[in-house]
Amino acid sequence: MVDVKNVLVLGAGLMGHGIAQVSIMAGYNVTLVDIKQEFIDNGVKKIEEGLKKLEAKGQLNAAEVMGRLKTSIDLASAVKDTDIVIEAVVEKMDVKKDVCKTVMENGPAHVIFASNTSTMSITEIGKDSGAPERVCGMHFFNPVPLMRCIEVIKGAQTSDETFNTAMQVAETLPCLRGKRYIAPVLKDRPGFIVNRMNAPVQIYMGWVFDQAAEKGIPWERIDADAGGKMPMGPCMLSDYVGLDTMLHVMNYYKETLSPDFEPPKVVKELVANGNLGAKTGKGFYDWSQGRDAIVEKVKKAEPAGIFNLEYSMAIMLNEGCRILEEGVASGYKIIDDANMAGMNTPGPFGAGKKNWEKWSKLLEELADKTKKEYLRPCELMKTGQFVKMRK
Repeated sequence: MVDVKNVLVLGAGLMGHGIAQVSIMAGYNVTLVDIKQEFIDNGVKKIEEGLKKLEAKGQLNAAEVMGRLKTSIDLASAVKDTDIVIEAVVEKMDVKKDVCKTVMENGPAHVIFASNTSTMSITEIGKDSGAPERVCGMHFFNPVPLMRCIEVIKGAQTSDETFNTAMQVAETLPCLRGKRYIAPVLKDRPGFIVNRMNAPVQIYMGWVFDQAAEKGIPWERIDADAGGKMPMGPCMLSDYVGLDTMLHVMNYYKETLSPDFEPPKVVKELVANGNLGAKTGKGFYDWSQGRDAIVEKVKKAEPAGIFNLEYSMAIMLNEGCRILEEGVASGYKIIDDANMAGMNTPGPFGAGKKNWEKWSKLLEELADKTKKEYLRPCELMKTGQFVKMRK
C-alpha cells in the first residue's frame, strides 16, 4: 500500500476546503489547488475560521495546523510530489476526466486520484486517464468536518491497493461530531450507497406532489401527513434542499436507473418559473415569512391522507436490497450504518427485518396505484433472504 504523507485537494469550494481542513488536522502535508487565487483565498479563510473555533475550545494550535497547508493554481506542478489527490471540482464529467488525466500524466507513478463526486461514474472518470487502476471515489458528506460518513468507491478498474489505501486515508480523517464511518462501496453503481437508497423515495414523493396539484390540495396538508415523524414534511424538505436539485437528481437517475424517475410536473413548472424553494424565497411555500411560519401552517393543517411515511421506509428497504443484490455493499449493516452517518437517519433494515412481508405487499399496491414499476419489491426483499446478509 502507498504510504500517504502528501495530499492534494483539488477545488477550494464548500467541499474542497472542508476536505483540506480535516486532512491538515489529520497531520498530512496538504496542497490546496484551484484555478483562481481568489477561490483559494476564500477556501483558506474558511479553513482558518474553522481552526480558530477549535483553538478557542483548546482542541488544537491553529497556526501549527495551518503550517501544513500550501496552495497552488498550477495542478501539473503541484501534483509532482503528491501521494493522493482528492478531487472536489464542479460536477461535470469532462472536467473531472481532464483533471484526472493531468494528475496521472504529471504525478508520481504511485499517485492515487480519488473523486468526491456524489453521482458520477468512477469507472468513467478514470477510463482515459492512463492509469484507471489508481482511480477511486471518496464521497464526503456536507459539511465535511461534521458529517461522519465517507463512502470509498471501487471503480471497475480500481486495484485493491488503491482501494485499501483510500480506505486507510479516509479512516485517519477526523470528524468533529462523533466517530468517522467509512463505507466500502464495492461496485461503481449510480448513487453509491446512501444517495442511491434514498433516491427512489423521490418517485413516490413526486407522485404525491402531482396528485395534490391535480386535486387542489394545499401543500401544508401533505406535510401534515408526515405528522411530525420527519424533521420536515416532503414539500418543506424539497423546498429546503432545492427543487432544482430534486429535478437534477431525478433526471440523473432517470438516465441511469429507470424512466420511473421522471420528475413530477409540478416541480418542473416551479423550476421553470424560477421558484427553486427556500433559496429563492418561493417553491411549494412562500419563505418570506421565515421557516417558523411554514411550520406553524403545517401544524394547523388537516392531514390530506395521501403521503404515508411507511411507504418511504418500504421503498428504502427495497432499494437497500437492490444494493445487496448488485454487490455494491457486502451486508445490510454497512448500508444502515452509512445512512446513519451520512444522513443522521436510521437505515431501513432494523425495522425491515420485522416488516418485510407487510412492506412487500404495500409496494405491490403502490406500484399498481402509481404505475411506477421500479417501486415493486425485488426478489431479495420479497423472500426476506436479506436477513441473512448482515455483514
